[in-house]
Amino acid sequence: MVFLMGVLVVNAQMDTTKVLSSKTTVTTQQAVKTPVKPADLLKPITDNVAKDYAGYSIKEATSVKLNSTVTYEVVLFKGVESITLVYDKDGNFVKKLDL
Repeated sequence: MVFLMGVLVVNAQMDTTKVLSSKTTVTTQQAVKTPVKPADLLKPITDNVAKDYAGYSIKEATSVKLNSTVTYEVVLFKGVESITLVYDKDGNFVKKLDL
């Protein structure tokens, strides 16, 4: 029973390819998220936070790789307020996430 559950979990986590018809194939991939220490973030990211989000502190940061694209998700907090910002691989601001 434990072995069977392990196999099911592993199969559920693998990248999947779905065949919609004999001519169409769709591949879905999962993003690979890796924690990043705030001190290890790119300088443009920390500079942007200091300039545009004065008073906020970096709570956590994550490197997200999907296909060949790398972005950084940075969670900031100030009191009870929390916001998540997305930066590209070079540390340029991309967007603010509405969670």
